Amino acid sequence: MRGSRREHRPHVHHHNHDDNTSSSSSSSTFPSQRSRGGGRKQGHHHGHASQPKLRFVKKSEILPSSSVSNSDNSCLTEQLASVNISNQDKDDRNNNNHVSDDACSSKTKEEGDFNDMDDNIFSLSSRLDKLLSRMEQPQLSEEQLRDNDISQQNELLVVESIYGENVFILDAWKDHHCFQIHINIEVLGEIAITAKMNSSNELETVSKNLDDFLYSFKVKYLPPIVLTCLLPKSYPSHQPPIFTISVQWLESSKISSLCSTLDSIWEEQEGQEVIYQWVEWLHNSSLSHLGFDKEIKLGPYGVNHVRDDRVVSGTSSPDFDIPLLQNYNNQKHHESFLKELHQCQICFSEYAGTEFRQLPCKHFFCLKCLQTFTQMHVKEGTISSLQCPEAKCPVMIPPGLLKLLLDDNEYERWESMMLEKTLASMSDVVYCPRCETPCIEDEDQHAQCSKCFFSFCTLCSERRHVGIVCMTLDMKLQILQDRQNSSNLKEDQKRREREKINEMLSMKEIHRDSKLCPSCDMAISRTEGCNKMVCGNCGEYFCYRCNKAIDKSDPYGHFRDGACELFPQEMIENWQERINHRQVVGQLQAELFPQSGRACPNCRQFNAKIGNNNHIFCWACQSHYCYLCNEVVRRGTKHYGPKGCKQHSEG
Repeated sequence: MRGSRREHRPHVHHHNHDDNTSSSSSSSTFPSQRSRGGGRKQGHHHGHASQPKLRFVKKSEILPSSSVSNSDNSCLTEQLASVNISNQDKDDRNNNNHVSDDACSSKTKEEGDFNDMDDNIFSLSSRLDKLLSRMEQPQLSEEQLRDNDISQQNELLVVESIYGENVFILDAWKDHHCFQIHINIEVLGEIAITAKMNSSNELETVSKNLDDFLYSFKVKYLPPIVLTCLLPKSYPSHQPPIFTISVQWLESSKISSLCSTLDSIWEEQEGQEVIYQWVEWLHNSSLSHLGFDKEIKLGPYGVNHVRDDRVVSGTSSPDFDIPLLQNYNNQKHHESFLKELHQCQICFSEYAGTEFRQLPCKHFFCLKCLQTFTQMHVKEGTISSLQCPEAKCPVMIPPGLLKLLLDDNEYERWESMMLEKTLASMSDVVYCPRCETPCIEDEDQHAQCSKCFFSFCTLCSERRHVGIVCMTLDMKLQILQDRQNSSNLKEDQKRREREKINEMLSMKEIHRDSKLCPSCDMAISRTEGCNKMVCGNCGEYFCYRCNKAIDKSDPYGHFRDGACELFPQEMIENWQERINHRQVVGQLQAELFPQSGRACPNCRQFNAKIGNNNHIFCWACQSHYCYLCNEVVRRGTKHYGPKGCKQHSEG
């Protein structure tokens, strides 16, 4: 619950029971609820006839005090409420650093939640009042009442010590102990949830019925079961606790089944405390009791309404229940993530979850690595690479996260480059040659600048020339070079034209040694590697040899048909020379001594005889053979000698 909404919540006296906190300290905090004597006088400020409004306070925010009297309870309540609001606001500001932009709710929705909460509080108060009025209170002696009161206080202390922050103690309600427990449902691993939808919902279809759809998803965390108990004075000796069960996502008939089971547990051990047994059964066995061991089926909706005041069902339609379950599961996953240690897949260091940022693809990395990663690409201008660092993950880093990772100047640079990239990807957008303002090209390859009103040809970037063919780059260059020899030009004009000549020469060299991207016309030069190219400006895949765009999903399929080779032949030859240096030496010797060589008997590669040595090594197949007999030599000591060929001879 957000801090700004605490003022609308019922005020709960919430006690902390740390290991070093004794029960006496809790007793001193709320003398009206924790005194163990039989002469305890309760509820002086709740004794009026009107229905009391239940108010909650988180137990970890209670300020201990040993001298709070019953008459000061109202002042204490206001103090606790203000402390609770300020602390919760601080928690909200801290939590906002780790949530995505879409987690923020609108003010209108919050106001609606406040009204709903007030309605729920009055509804709970009305239900408890109605259930209490139906119960016939037996006549008990003072000793029995005192024993029951002590048992109730002891039971509350035990429940608080076990379930901690999930227990909310209410103010003494009509001289009765009242409290609320949020029971987390135990789920082993993940559990599937299905909901029957009508055909108007665009959800995943897992049913073959044409009229209905089943939307299925899995969760690890379920919204809690809220058990609210009012302990009558005759509990536990004669009567059970008065209770209500509230489940936001469960329909009323199933909640009624849970209530019946709690009644059965009381009947089995009547006269004993049962709160702990109730909570444990709801925590461990409620899903199996409802038949939800492997799958939870939501609904049915609009039927099975039960007339049991103990049943509080928040379910209304799958359009409400499904987002509720998914959002709660995501929230709990996020809370668990922040508390645990994780390893960054970039630097392989371990940090707490608060030091990580998660991308929409669910991959997460530490803040330092993401900052370095994004700043590097923005500085180098490779904004197309600002995607998830995980291998083969194409998800882009969202702008909201980039704003967090980059400083103001870097973020402005990223925005500027994104605008330029977007404009460059538009085929009808050109830039004014005078002021570099983006302009829209018309059907006749003409454009007019909206800033300086210069009308120009988009093909040659010169003044508009209707009916006249554009001059080529060589023609423009020749004209400007000839003008440099003219004596009529002023020095300032000559200097500007020399700069333009140098710019044209640079463009000519770029176009001579590069190819234009088929998508955005960016000039790209290949220094080494294969002919599969990727444009750094727009990300287009194309073949450097034929300059055609190729399929991104299978970029090498273009080279399989043989029309274009993946690697240039001269590059392959260079690689072979570097890999097999003996080939270069052997080919050179064969060219220098063609008359004194022989072809290899194994691969027929010609090799030259060097000097008087008749033992030749083939560089192609790595075989050894004899120049005299032209046979492969396995062992030189056996082949050469008195009974074999001479290893050295002239010619």
